[in-house]
Amino acid sequence: MKNLGSLMKQAQQMQTRMNEMQQKLAETEFTGSAAGGMVTVTLNGKTELQGVKIDPSLISPDEAEILEDLIIAAHNDAKAKVEDVTAEQMKSLTGGLKLPPGMSLPF
Repeated sequence: MKNLGSLMKQAQQMQTRMNEMQQKLAETEFTGSAAGGMVTVTLNGKTELQGVKIDPSLISPDEAEILEDLIIAAHNDAKAKVEDVTAEQMKSLTGGLKLPPGMSLPF
């Protein structure tokens, strides 16, 4: 039983560290860009869109579709950064523990 108590304590500590990591991540901003920085989007760590900046030279009614594609590309760039940082932080939190496919923390 002593090992079970120790295991539960470790799980609680991991949960606390995970909550702290998620809070810190949620407060972090990630910027993605497209067209050499002419379109940028900013996401928070929850991948919620916080802002969009578009170089005025790209704003043309004839090129709306191109601009839409650039916004999507910039968003995807920022989202990939969030996912990379999240994965690295989870790896350090779990000590490199490999979870089964489809399983993530918290359970």
